[in-house]
Amino acid sequence: MEKRLFGNTGISVSRLGLGCMGMSDFYGPRNHAESIATIHRALDLGITFLDTADMYGVGRNEELVGEAIQGRREEVFLATKFGNVRGPNGEFLGVNGRPEYVRKACDASLKRLKVDVIDLYYQHRVDPATPIEDTVGAMAGLVKEGKVRFLGLSEAGPATIRRAYATHPIAALQTEYSLWTRDPEAEILAVTRDLGMAFVPYSPLGRGFLTGQFRTIDDLDSTDWRRNSPRFQGENFNRNLELVKAVETIAAAKGCKASQLALAWLLAQGDDIFPIPGTKRVHYVEENAGAMAVQLNGEELAKISNCFPPDAASGMRYPEAAMKAIDR
Repeated sequence: MEKRLFGNTGISVSRLGLGCMGMSDFYGPRNHAESIATIHRALDLGITFLDTADMYGVGRNEELVGEAIQGRREEVFLATKFGNVRGPNGEFLGVNGRPEYVRKACDASLKRLKVDVIDLYYQHRVDPATPIEDTVGAMAGLVKEGKVRFLGLSEAGPATIRRAYATHPIAALQTEYSLWTRDPEAEILAVTRDLGMAFVPYSPLGRGFLTGQFRTIDDLDSTDWRRNSPRFQGENFNRNLELVKAVETIAAAKGCKASQLALAWLLAQGDDIFPIPGTKRVHYVEENAGAMAVQLNGEELAKISNCFPPDAASGMRYPEAAMKAIDR
């Protein structure tokens, strides 16, 4: 697995990471043993960048990741997030970036993860009621105390990123980016590159849609959150499926999976790009790792971009209420 310098950290990190969210929440039934095996297989493959958050499974995902890395902590670049607050039954209670909450959330994550330090600590969503300088100032305090090594933001807009960086260096921005969500190309990537930050695309496979494994909405478990996603609903599903079929055609000619082609395209967008495809199955983490062997030339990259141009995807990437939490 190729490694690259991760933003301004001076640390080399695997180009592909592993998003652990679906192991505990949102994407149907859980399988504890398979999830642990998936994390172990990722580490064996050299995928050492693990991503979780305190909201995933209301803390259960951090506990799972903490269990999986016991005895292998030195291999892992560990990222978690705070700010999206949920109640004990999973209900969403809003976004909290207040300084006193930052410390409380970090201590709770350290305990669940069973580690002494978090490598990369993100604010999961920007709190519009709290100045970003206050939130990042509190996060910087965690760095000084040795509880956190580097700071990150998720779904922050250009002005917010610059204000945050002026308070304390920000190592990475995590934002949705894939063939069907190319919004960061408009402005965000220019800002992160100007500041020397790493860019971490989450949902780099379009929440699994770009893999081609979903042909109808019934391919999703009845409890799967994606049934509520606008891009998976009604005519949007059918239009997006036609785009994916075009990607599958190119992948077949290349001799690889559609998922591998989509990841290879994303990796080719810059050495500062560190996608974190999520999975809870050993088979898929192995398949994703295979994307590193897919080399695309300029003609192939242009062909892929043309068949899935910016704004081609049908439907918003989140339901309307969740879109309001995205910092502009």
